[in-house]
Amino acid sequence: MSFTGTDSYVASRELQLAVNAAVTLERPLLIKGEPGTGKTMLAQELAKALDTDLLQWHIKSTTKAQQGLYEYDAVSRLRDSQLGDEKVKDISNYIIKGKLWEAFTAEKRPILLIDEIDKADIEFPNDLLQELDRMEFYVYETRETISAKQRPIVIITSNNEKELPDAFLRRCFFHYISFPDEQEMKQIVDLHFPNLKQELLSEAMQSFFNLRDINGLKKKPSTSELLDWLKLLVAEDIPVEVLRETNTKKSIPPLYGALLKNEQDIHLFEKLVFMARR
Repeated sequence: MSFTGTDSYVASRELQLAVNAAVTLERPLLIKGEPGTGKTMLAQELAKALDTDLLQWHIKSTTKAQQGLYEYDAVSRLRDSQLGDEKVKDISNYIIKGKLWEAFTAEKRPILLIDEIDKADIEFPNDLLQELDRMEFYVYETRETISAKQRPIVIITSNNEKELPDAFLRRCFFHYISFPDEQEMKQIVDLHFPNLKQELLSEAMQSFFNLRDINGLKKKPSTSELLDWLKLLVAEDIPVEVLRETNTKKSIPPLYGALLKNEQDIHLFEKLVFMARR
């Protein structure tokens, strides 16, 4: 297997090497990078490239590692026993399989995405160490061991909200997705807007990167926000001249709400435009 990106996903040479190295080493691939740089999409596109299933486990602050293995629904079993339901005799009827269980027992080698692992409790990664290492776990209620038929390809994403434990990091192959430069960004845009007028694209890209270069922005606009903005520019038929005014710092970009997502950044940009006019 060799991943080189897809028709709808531009993967840098470094990212291609990281994916292929993780698969060769049979290690989870830990992906970090700014929000909107395509971390989650990588798993989706890798599954597409390999023509296999994608199992997505989206992590929240309340997620526990055990949920990825299985959960025992004791409440339903108690209710069914009170109603005299025959299925209470088989405890396996109340075992809810988690994403790791599904991945371990899949007939075809799947992609398992553990998305935004840093949202969970600090102990969450450590609680998965043994299962990801040995590719098996024990179900106490049914007294069975669930072992992986084949080792799934594990993609783990993080937005760096919390530091991950060293013991967990040692077991991963790490890659940081750098923000695309102008040439890479143009490739990405061309995939989504193949018929976009080059003059409009050039001015829009200049506006976008000028905006990202402003010191003090709380949240810099991301790739996904650029694509949303371009979609609006085309839909509203915004003239190139308007963007040119923006690039001379004489006006605020049209439809800037697609790029700037908080009032602090908007006020900062308005102040800079006002000062440039003077």
